[in-house]
Amino acid sequence: CARARNSKALGRFRVNHETAQTPSRPRVGRYVAGYAIPVINEREARAAAGLLFLPGIVLYVTAAHLGTADPLKPFGALFVIDMMIRVTLGDRFAPSLALARLIVRRQAPEWVGAPQKVFAWWLGYGMGITACLATGLLQAPLWVTLALCGVCLSFLFLETAFGICVGCALQRVFSKEQPQYCPGDTCEVR
Repeated sequence: CARARNSKALGRFRVNHETAQTPSRPRVGRYVAGYAIPVINEREARAAAGLLFLPGIVLYVTAAHLGTADPLKPFGALFVIDMMIRVTLGDRFAPSLALARLIVRRQAPEWVGAPQKVFAWWLGYGMGITACLATGLLQAPLWVTLALCGVCLSFLFLETAFGICVGCALQRVFSKEQPQYCPGDTCEVR
């Protein structure tokens, strides 16, 4: 009876019946009943990718048309800050994910593993920092900036349009642990 009362009081957190404690809230994702690891709502992640892709592609085309990387600089800074917040403070505080959460709040969640999303966000953060450094500090030619931003925008497009998380696929290759709960059950499909 006490266990049932504790389980109800703890809501979405699992109860470890051996130690009678719940795991602490993860930095990224949340514990959901039926999942062994922290998970993220894939619908929110895809919506956030779309929210980043739309201004990114408009500014990319503008920069290519004008022949200068200046239109991409503020977007690049915001992109890097958003990714940094995701990987350091957690998904609950990232502006693009917060807005995406509002947009898809009435849709049923589609839970995917948080570790592979964190890997993908670190990849996005690294690509964003590289593009910003190349554009600002290193004063790289425009084609270098456009190439770096083009790869990043391609990854965002694949995520939002097709649900293909390139970072998640790369995490499968580079990680020692097999990913769990991949988008579209790609972990199980061979």
